[in-house]
Amino acid sequence: MSREEVYEKLNEAFRDVFDDESIEVNDSTTANDIEDWDSLEHINLIVAIENKFQIKFKMSEVTGLKNVGEMVDVILGRM
Repeated sequence: MSREEVYEKLNEAFRDVFDDESIEVNDSTTANDIEDWDSLEHINLIVAIENKFQIKFKMSEVTGLKNVGEMVDVILGRM
């Protein structure tokens, strides 16, 4: 799976979780960039991404992510 394909799926997950079709994430996207991205929505987002990619994140991975680009790196590492 290419980085672009991962972003296509991630954008779907973000749009579903935040109910906002205009969201377009990139490597530098953080929680500060999306209005409703709080700690509860973060959990919902992680679960949605795990389901979409059929992977499970480790707690240390989730808490250590600084931006969406790092999340993509973890996802690609699991594929």
